[in-house]
Amino acid sequence: MRVAHRRTTTVRCLTALTALTVGLLALTGCGGPDDGPDDGQAAAAATASVTSEAPAPSPDGTAPSTSPSATAASATAARWAGTKQFVQIDDARTGDGRTYLSVRPAEKKPHPQFEAWVIVPGEGPYTEVSMTEDAQVLLSVPLGDAKHPAAYAQDEFVSRLTARPSSNRALLGYDLSFDGQGRVTRVQSLYTP
Repeated sequence: MRVAHRRTTTVRCLTALTALTVGLLALTGCGGPDDGPDDGQAAAAATASVTSEAPAPSPDGTAPSTSPSATAASATAARWAGTKQFVQIDDARTGDGRTYLSVRPAEKKPHPQFEAWVIVPGEGPYTEVSMTEDAQVLLSVPLGDAKHPAAYAQDEFVSRLTARPSSNRALLGYDLSFDGQGRVTRVQSLYTP
């Protein structure tokens, strides 16, 4: 009788332990090799990444403030790292030896009558991204001098873009290539009649 009682108790303990283990696995998101990434783990990794890139405290011991727009810009740049994007550029500037572009995603469609493009403006805010020092700039009409893309210096690109009225800039579109750090390595304006 004692042996039967021990077996029953052992079976009950194992059953409870199994149920507890399955419950913990479900709560933590751990699973087999076929499971996709866990959003909680991705969020924790993203938070750790942002935290590790946070600026060091100033000499007086106070923490420097990070603006929400700077955080959003770095998140966008990180999202575009290693990709090609079609964008509108609202503004461009130089500072600290770099060129910065205010961009937002847009769409392009073939022009129905010419070998050109029609730009479909995007919606939402513009995000500032930086260009690498050796980024290639290729411009076509109307921003460049010819129908076919030609190379221009970054500072000339900035002056040509900023010389145009803001309402006119919305009609222009650009193919951008980003490096692994989310910096622009190539800008090419699309020919629009």
